Amino acid sequence: MGDDRYGRTPRPGGRAPWERYPADDDAQPRTGRRNRHADTTTGSVPLSVQDLVEKVDSERNSRRRRRAEPEPPADSTGTRRPAPPEPAAPNGSHRTPDAGSTGARRAVPPDPLNTTGSRHAVTPDPTVTGARRAVNPDSPNATDARPATGSRRAVPAKPSNPAADPVTEELPAVTDPPRADIKTLRAQAAAAPVAASPADYPTTALPSNVGAKPLSRLATARKRRNRKLRAAGRASLAIFAVIAMLVTGGGWSYLRAKDNAFNQVTALEPDSPDVVDAGAQYGDENFLIVGTDTRAGANSQLGAGSTADAEGSRADTVMLVNIPADRQRVVAVSFPRDLDVTRPVCEGWDNDKGAYTGENFPSAIGDKLNAVYALGGPKCLTKVIQKMSGLKINHFVGIDFSGFESMVDTIGGVEVCTTKPLVDEVLGTVLTTPGKQVVNGSTALDYVRARHVYGEERSDYDRINRQQRFLSSLLRTALSGKVLFDMGKLNGFIDAFAQHSFMDNVSTKDLLTLGRSMQKMQAGSITFLTVPTAGTTSYGNEIPRESDIKAIFRAVIDDQPLPGEKPSAPVTSEAPPVAAKPKQLAVDPSTVSLQVSNGSGTPGLANTTATKLSNQGFQIYSTGNYADGTSPKTIVRYSSGHEAAAATVASAIPGATLESTTGLGSIVEVVLGSDYTGTVRTPTAFGQTLPDTPTDSGGLTAAPVTLPSDLEHVNAADDTCK
Repeated sequence: MGDDRYGRTPRPGGRAPWERYPADDDAQPRTGRRNRHADTTTGSVPLSVQDLVEKVDSERNSRRRRRAEPEPPADSTGTRRPAPPEPAAPNGSHRTPDAGSTGARRAVPPDPLNTTGSRHAVTPDPTVTGARRAVNPDSPNATDARPATGSRRAVPAKPSNPAADPVTEELPAVTDPPRADIKTLRAQAAAAPVAASPADYPTTALPSNVGAKPLSRLATARKRRNRKLRAAGRASLAIFAVIAMLVTGGGWSYLRAKDNAFNQVTALEPDSPDVVDAGAQYGDENFLIVGTDTRAGANSQLGAGSTADAEGSRADTVMLVNIPADRQRVVAVSFPRDLDVTRPVCEGWDNDKGAYTGENFPSAIGDKLNAVYALGGPKCLTKVIQKMSGLKINHFVGIDFSGFESMVDTIGGVEVCTTKPLVDEVLGTVLTTPGKQVVNGSTALDYVRARHVYGEERSDYDRINRQQRFLSSLLRTALSGKVLFDMGKLNGFIDAFAQHSFMDNVSTKDLLTLGRSMQKMQAGSITFLTVPTAGTTSYGNEIPRESDIKAIFRAVIDDQPLPGEKPSAPVTSEAPPVAAKPKQLAVDPSTVSLQVSNGSGTPGLANTTATKLSNQGFQIYSTGNYADGTSPKTIVRYSSGHEAAAATVASAIPGATLESTTGLGSIVEVVLGSDYTGTVRTPTAFGQTLPDTPTDSGGLTAAPVTLPSDLEHVNAADDTCK
């Protein structure tokens, strides 16, 4: 316990208060009666707790006074003079100085029994057997008022306030050990054995996880395995990220390098008024593929002839390929090279340079299809085919003889089949034996070009049939994975294609996307058709059957069944996503020219309706009766490129439907049917989004299209010899 009431711990070796202050042998308690704890043998009375407290306080006050006193001045010899003794109190006890006193106090000799060397010890009187405390004679409780000897000092009546004057314990100064001891300690530390593990350290306990139980061997192994799996996962993820970055960057570089090798030309007319029902064709891909028979350059060495035989270039093969938005089938329609057409106004084309000359040629009727290309190039040919088919052509590809031969050799040849040897009057023997056989590029070129074969009577149509069968075999080879999944062959195929072709709106990405969408397409879903004709003119041109041609392409646009087509299960390959149709915005009525036609059978209805439409701001071009007689429905007819104008007109006529047609140009025709109620309302405001208006494809889609019974067709799944 502490040596005073403030809990201060005595110094090592010191004595407790009850040991420093022995009990009085003849003192009486302050109450005037003997303490019941007195020693009955010796007659001495032990000190009470209050007495011990008073003695300790007296000793503490003495220490404070000695610390506050200045050192005595030194004399001439250098010896300090002792302070004069402090006068004694009247009652014989030592006087306790005031708090502010600075006078010198008497020196207290050390206690020989105090082993701690404390300067606060009091020397007891050797003649007294028991130390007594000095008692004030004036105190009413005093029983023995004998004067204290010199060995006694006065004890104040009241203890001092420790909070007002705290005591700071003095600790001995820390001194460095002698140098010899330091060397000894270092030698002992160097000679000490080194612990091999924490368990060898001189400690009573090793650190452990608080609150955690030690893991079993199975749990430790599982934890170690999970740590390895996480490390392996992080490493794999890093490797995958690096590979993805390299593949992405390499793929982008590959596509860009291939695209830079393509020869781009101007061929398309996206806003052509000849496009039929552009809304129904949204998302379709239409490729116009042309095989040219130019005799210039490397083509003159392939048996095609020379420029002396035929200058320039002709469209030896013309094929329009339709791939609908759902990628469920492919339809390829071939056009005879001698088809009789009307050539529009065209700009001149230099096939050797692959550029337009800037010279314009007037329109002409009775021209051959291949002559149109020879004069006006890709742009003029696209106009003719787009007007004839009504399809919106969005890709053009032209390839010469040399490119065709290189592509066939790159994929390792193509299998063909014939029932007899193939011999041509001009090209000679093409196939020496009948049956199935794989042909290289040179033989394949003669196979698809021959048009004077012995035993064939239809000339160009027999050649088209051979071309379609050859392409069917080529597609079967490609779709089987021999080309699309062989990067070497696919890369060589694209290189040969890029070196010997010219195109518009075609990139390597488009070709790869198209090939990927057809990977799981079955060959039975690919159909080849040939435009029907009705004999020839006096100058040898094939006469087109226009009504049958319109029916064919109407069936293509509406995805109706075609002859020879073999529907298969839905394609599991993912088709490229088709963007939503953009919303049409209303146009200014003053910019729309209307032709109002009365098909209701009510006389004068066209004039009265035209007046109402004019009051809404529309410009009236003409009024009259409907050319086809009567119509059960009110229809707003328009040519491609004028969808917004037609929809603005339809928003003013309740119940009207839209119909896409050709030949109207910028004129919008309003056909008043028997269901017309005579109401004309305010059209949608200029710049506002037009509401969805029902679309009517006209009489051709009122019922399934009737296709000609003699329509030439080939299915890609048919590999029988013929």
